[in-house]
Amino acid sequence: MHHDETEPRPHDRLADDRPAADDPERGDVPGWVLVTLMTAGLVVALWAIAGPLLEDAFTQAISSVTGR
Repeated sequence: MHHDETEPRPHDRLADDRPAADDPERGDVPGWVLVTLMTAGLVVALWAIAGPLLEDAFTQAISSVTGR
């Protein structure tokens, strides 16, 4: 299949849709990395606190069902 020179190719269209380097809507990669790391830290901290409590609750629930 031959493309006309006037017909935009798919990869040309994608390149035109990218924001410019100085565009304020471009995004803040270091900010997103920080948010991701902080979220992961909160999950680890909550898991450390709640893990043993959840394990005990699960063990009690299984014991009440099995009668042991």
